[in-house]
Amino acid sequence: MNPTNNHVVIMAGGIGSRFWPMSSPEMPKQFIDVLGCGRTLIQLTVDRFKDVCLPENIWVVTSAKYADIVKEQLPEISSDHILLEPCRRNTAPCIAYVSWKIKARNPKANIVVTPSDHIVMNVREFDRVVTSAMKFTADSDAIVTLGMKATRPETGYGYIEADLSMACPSNKEIYRVDAFREKPDLATAERYLQRKNYFWNAGIFVWNVNTIVNAIRVYQPVMAKIFERLFPYFYTDKEQEMVDELFPTCENISVDYAIMEKADEIYVFPASFGWSDLGTWGSLHENSKHDAHHNVCIGPDIKMYESRNCIVHTTQEKKVVVQGLDGYIVAEKNNTLLVCRLSEEQRIKEFSAE
Repeated sequence: MNPTNNHVVIMAGGIGSRFWPMSSPEMPKQFIDVLGCGRTLIQLTVDRFKDVCLPENIWVVTSAKYADIVKEQLPEISSDHILLEPCRRNTAPCIAYVSWKIKARNPKANIVVTPSDHIVMNVREFDRVVTSAMKFTADSDAIVTLGMKATRPETGYGYIEADLSMACPSNKEIYRVDAFREKPDLATAERYLQRKNYFWNAGIFVWNVNTIVNAIRVYQPVMAKIFERLFPYFYTDKEQEMVDELFPTCENISVDYAIMEKADEIYVFPASFGWSDLGTWGSLHENSKHDAHHNVCIGPDIKMYESRNCIVHTTQEKKVVVQGLDGYIVAEKNNTLLVCRLSEEQRIKEFSAE
């Protein structure tokens, strides 16, 4: 594997609606210092790939309205590696766009695709797993997805069912995928946890550029024709104009439905490196540092009295005092204050629409 062929694609077009009011359509969670560590989630994502590929081989696909935010937070990424979607069309068109564009310059590219808003606690193990997976895909037709070893009966993630009876000859940590499973109910999630061959679908994919382009041609021929039409315009001053015209004609479909559930050479790399998709306040609470009473406080000066199992995220307030709460979210951003039971956080979309 030639490391100069390694490319990282960061998908950063989401709006983070479950993290209201901290996250908004104008400034979604991937561009926020959610953890209070001085780095935004997208900056942390770039940081953990620094040993996987060269800085000039990092790509970001995002909404056109976030272009200035991306350039401000990631000044090291050249503007022609920041691809701007004129509208949201899910992950398959996003991946198709960047894959055809990479192929135009490097037909031997080996690619890892990742969301921009996940966290990884053990970056060294993450690097090892990703590098190992990329060696596997460099000279093969394999599509590899990273499967997180389940630690609880989680109903918020999709699952990957693996055939653990025989590992791949060239990499003993990689197995064939039997099936992709939708987000389960609790009883099903508990069964998956007991069976040991079900893994959380992290939405992190590894493949070489020819594999993914050919898969899109076979399984999504209409979409493939759109990017074949765009191909001559890449790296020209007409690229954005043509993307703005043709990209909205793509089907709104995830790469899971478009490719992963149809293709033959699909593999999973079971791994454990302290991963979370940080999809909810509850997951942020779970993955952050707690005090003795299981509270998480992210903000300059937060005092907790007779409170437990809470998450308080008030980075714009000079001082916050919370007394007598158990299992609550307290979050403030831009003159909006949310006080909500953690157990009721699925209603946040409802609250934010009021």
